Amino acid sequence: MTDNKLTHFDASGNAVMVDVSEKTVTFREATAHGIITMNAEAFAAVESGTVKKGDVLGVARIAGIMATKRTSELIPLCHPLPLTKVSVDFRLLPERQAVEALCTVKTAGVTGVEMEALTGVSTALLTIYDMCKAVDKGMELGEIHLVEKTGGKSGHYIRAEGGYV
Repeated sequence: MTDNKLTHFDASGNAVMVDVSEKTVTFREATAHGIITMNAEAFAAVESGTVKKGDVLGVARIAGIMATKRTSELIPLCHPLPLTKVSVDFRLLPERQAVEALCTVKTAGVTGVEMEALTGVSTALLTIYDMCKAVDKGMELGEIHLVEKTGGKSGHYIRAEGGYV
């Protein structure tokens, strides 16, 4: 087999869970980003707190946090991790009729928390969709990506401004 950087495959090409038993415990942190864009009526309801289902951003925050803790149950080859901190924050973007979400996850462990951060931000956005779909079924989720991560063998990663072109 070629010198492949994909670690979830063995020499025969079979999917495997990576053996992390020999890795050193380090402090690890990852932040993921995403946006949900909606129509003016839905955005106004989120902004004013008048969505009939309740506190959209509060519920989405809890959903995002809960999702980070269940990532290994959703992504087949992820290791279950003892998370030490999770935050989900939102910023309203009136010029885009959108809500920006950031999910930051921390642990001290032998493998990173990138998947947990991405799962958290995605679930937070999906929860916003669920709570607002009576007003706008055409909402769009996007721009989901890893912003930054620290720790581990690969070190510090910061996404280039603008991402891929």
